[in-house]
Amino acid sequence: MDNKKGFKSGFVTLIGRPNVGKSTLMNRMIGQKIAITSDKPQTTRNRIQTVYTCDEGQIVFLDTPGIHKSRNKLGDYMVNVAVGTLNEVDAVLWLVEPTNYIGAGEREIIEKLKKVKTPVILVINKIDTVKKEELFEFIKTYSAEYDFAEVVPVSALKNDNVSELMKCIFMYLPEGEAFYDEDTITDQPMRQIVQEIIREKALRYLKDEIPHGIAVTVESMKELKDVCNIDATIICEKDSHKGIIIGKAGQMLKRIGTGARIDIEKNMECKVNLKLWVKVRKDWRDSDMYLKSFGYNPKDVGR
Repeated sequence: MDNKKGFKSGFVTLIGRPNVGKSTLMNRMIGQKIAITSDKPQTTRNRIQTVYTCDEGQIVFLDTPGIHKSRNKLGDYMVNVAVGTLNEVDAVLWLVEPTNYIGAGEREIIEKLKKVKTPVILVINKIDTVKKEELFEFIKTYSAEYDFAEVVPVSALKNDNVSELMKCIFMYLPEGEAFYDEDTITDQPMRQIVQEIIREKALRYLKDEIPHGIAVTVESMKELKDVCNIDATIICEKDSHKGIIIGKAGQMLKRIGTGARIDIEKNMECKVNLKLWVKVRKDWRDSDMYLKSFGYNPKDVGR
């Protein structure tokens, strides 16, 4: 695309504790749902790259897994993915919830931020859940801990003040040509988007103890005329989990598949025939072989 003088472009990463709304905010900023969301922590596992382009410039967003105390190799991978982006970008968006309490997890993030020179914009999300007069105290509490380039309160869910955040981000981007064509929304391959959509529906419908122990693989995607045939497998860690995922008379698996198919059709803009299977791979979250085969390769972190 032809760039005008003053056109800005750069990379911005979103970091924060699990379940603070990073994926919801990124989807809101680019105006399209790419990253999956749920009310369960650690929904995002990989670094997801999306692109926002307007007359002023282009922002390449990196949505990262929540920074948390890991309990297995998958957890280690997720934290390394998040921390690995801090030195690669032009600005960091650190999302926090509106509170005066700075816990151990947030303090750990502050220590990591002190080691980088990248401008950090503090984004206080979920302001729709608190009184406006309380915000000043929250801003004061966090500003006493770190010298932020900017502090912007938003509600990603309600789309409150998100446009101001976008203006703020452009202030910290250098002038330069676009990295992607103006029609590009994400560099995610469709196969990966399909996997994530299926996992999102599983996160939404299954019991709390199961979602962290599942992965999704797409075995085949074949487009025939106006229909795309997709075969995918939900991986779980225990035989008992397999029964829950399938459900009585296959009802839970059907529910997951129906919900996923609707969203996949919206993304692909064609009819989809989705077939789901369930397989058990015991303790896959601690297996280097399984992690790599399911797309979580520690060697890719930081590239």
